[in-house]
Amino acid sequence: MQLTGLLWGQKLLKRVEFTTAEVLGPEASVDEIKDLIKRHGLIFIKPIFTGGVGKKGKAGLLGRAKDISTALKEKERLYFVEHSYGNVCAKADGVTFEGGVPADHEVYFSISDSTVYRAPTMTITHHGGVDIEELPADKIKQVPFDPLTGLKSFHVSNALEDLGAPKAIISPLVQNLPKLWTLYDNYGMNLLELNPIRMSPDPRGRCMPVACDFKCSFDIDNPAWKRLDIPPHLFASDYSEFEQEINQLRTYQGQSDVFVINPRGTITAPTFGGGANALVTELLGERANISSDFGGNPPYEKMLQISKIVYKYWLKQSNVLFIIGGKANNTDIYQTFRAMADALREYFQTHGPTPLFVVIGRGGPNLIRGMGTMRDTLDQLKLPYRIFGHDSAMSEVVNYALKVDDWMAKQGREKIARHLSGEVSREGKKELAYQT
Repeated sequence: MQLTGLLWGQKLLKRVEFTTAEVLGPEASVDEIKDLIKRHGLIFIKPIFTGGVGKKGKAGLLGRAKDISTALKEKERLYFVEHSYGNVCAKADGVTFEGGVPADHEVYFSISDSTVYRAPTMTITHHGGVDIEELPADKIKQVPFDPLTGLKSFHVSNALEDLGAPKAIISPLVQNLPKLWTLYDNYGMNLLELNPIRMSPDPRGRCMPVACDFKCSFDIDNPAWKRLDIPPHLFASDYSEFEQEINQLRTYQGQSDVFVINPRGTITAPTFGGGANALVTELLGERANISSDFGGNPPYEKMLQISKIVYKYWLKQSNVLFIIGGKANNTDIYQTFRAMADALREYFQTHGPTPLFVVIGRGGPNLIRGMGTMRDTLDQLKLPYRIFGHDSAMSEVVNYALKVDDWMAKQGREKIARHLSGEVSREGKKELAYQT
């Protein structure tokens, strides 16, 4: 759950009275844009992406304009631009117009949950405005601090002095940066990044920090972020109807993270746990239609809704329903399997039988009871299945699902369809049982 850019960033920063560059949204009129150019001399045009998408500047997705004609051309170029970074491909939906901020110094600042220090950690440098990874270690300072006392002025002061920062920027930063801990801590964030903060001179010539870009991410298991009243669609990585529906469920307990890998994939794999998700996504490759993590001990009602959405979008085209996860510590396997089985029964009642092979691999509390419920449902629906326990290697279970997908594509799908329609002879049923 990430937000990037100043369109929403300025609204969050206003809560702690941290100054930002002046921003106009995509609905800005020509007269408003002209007035912004007149007052600042230079404006920046940036595309708006949902979720967090990095490396936009390096991709040339940053427009500059000193006149209205150039501004409107850049708006046209960037309004619906597509951007790929890593395995993420996103499409913009509008642009922002941001007033230029004159400055001699740029600062990078972030607060994040550090897995190294096991504590919230401030990262700061007065060589901001660039990718932090490009700077040598002696130009960056990382300072872990106690979450009970929070970020204090002396943390900022000591770090900047150790870096040899100019004296003119230390005092304003010491006075203003600790405000950001309040924003971070009060609203359930696990990352808050400003890059750059431009140290702009005020009318008296004193440098004042002005945030010129914003990025944050939220811990979805911490309900504090809901106090911000942020529309759920802002956290979607795409505008597909499937992802939009699943993302609505993030307001409930547990996780519901999905990403469409291949819209024509033939294996639907509801996955439980981040480790399982990484392995399954890698091994299934383009065979999978979605990558998912439905762990976090979801309650029955939430898992039922998730399953209904997944089946509605992907079951008809799938050869294999692959329910997979590691050995859970606290997830109730019975509740999750009962919900998935009930949703599958409801799908067959609504849409009719569909040829499908079900492969299951799982471990955790109430495992036997959960597998028994799933087995009874699959027997009632006359679907072939194979169930693996917690002592089976996950990679081997994935390989089995791939072999089943191959068999389904060659002959299995047709045989199961005939079996579901009652057209298979006694010999054919024996052959189907042997194959499965």
